[in-house]
Amino acid sequence: MASGGGYGDPNQKIDYVFKVVLIGDSAVGKSQILARFARNEFSLDSKATIGVEFQTRTLVIEHKSVKAQIWDTAGQERYRAVTSAYYRGAVGAMLVYDISKRQTFDHIPRWLEELRGHADKNIVIILIGNKSDLENQRAVSTEDAKEFAQKEGLFFLETSALEATNVEAAFLTVLNEIFNIVNKKNLVAAENQGNDNPATLAGKKIVVPGPAQDIPAKNNMCCRS
Repeated sequence: MASGGGYGDPNQKIDYVFKVVLIGDSAVGKSQILARFARNEFSLDSKATIGVEFQTRTLVIEHKSVKAQIWDTAGQERYRAVTSAYYRGAVGAMLVYDISKRQTFDHIPRWLEELRGHADKNIVIILIGNKSDLENQRAVSTEDAKEFAQKEGLFFLETSALEATNVEAAFLTVLNEIFNIVNKKNLVAAENQGNDNPATLAGKKIVVPGPAQDIPAKNNMCCRS
């Protein structure tokens, strides 16, 4: 489990850098969620994001130092040209809508399609219903969103950047999951390296994956009961 982690010690050795992208319509609060997580700030007169910006925060997960590099983009159509570069190398994504604006939730499938078109297939995705402080103006039920998230295999949380509700939890959910996936890959790689019995090594090329490579699952279909 990640410890809260301060807001970064410049001398700290970094074990991992995880790029996480924020996507969703404009004005759903993506920049506010980022400001709340990266600097624990909230600004009522936030201006629209122009183009792309990112912020970082370093956390400790299972005694490893993880730098989260969180990218934020303008939700407006005219910035769509950034897509491929924006998604490149991302290992996590936060798909954000505003619980008080139904339209922002109705656009989520389109954002998800774009994400899946550009990002790595193993990317960890969380659906976020932001502005949960606007309960009296709610236009998207928690059930609807939960159902959609389950159908698409996404994590799901409702957050309030204004009240700092669940923002930390949302990021930690994504970062912990990425950490677990990376750790599993490293374990598999180490096991493969450890099996240096010459008989099993004959003709077998062992690839130790870098951050962008996947190890194909061992083909043990024959042995499954």
